[in-house]
Amino acid sequence: MKGLKSGAEDYIVKPFEMLELLVRIEKILERAGKKREECIRIRDVCIYPERRQVTRGGTEIALKPMEFDCLMMFVRYKNIALTREQLLAGLWGVEFDGETRTIDVHVGRIRKKRDFWDVIRTIPRIGYRLEMEEK
Repeated sequence: MKGLKSGAEDYIVKPFEMLELLVRIEKILERAGKKREECIRIRDVCIYPERRQVTRGGTEIALKPMEFDCLMMFVRYKNIALTREQLLAGLWGVEFDGETRTIDVHVGRIRKKRDFWDVIRTIPRIGYRLEMEEK
């Protein structure tokens, strides 16, 4: 009661289901009018993580699922050099037995489809880095 009197929007008692918590958070955001999907902007490209959609100048850019996941991993670790092994582990898991050059193929496709030649930089003998200005 003290929390609600102090201005809390809602409360939940333990034990609780994670789904219930997420639904309650979603409802509070709807009531507050703040439920808007954010766009992650890189130049004229807009990434909508929840929809798994990428647009350039309002036009959708078709992405394969692994290309989208790879792009999101770069966004998550922006301005940090990632090794091919880190990318493989993050995208396929530690059991991936494939060649690390698989990453090069996906990065090449992302660069080409979004004209990110100067945004995703090759770090010699290491891997890649997505360069974004901090907000």
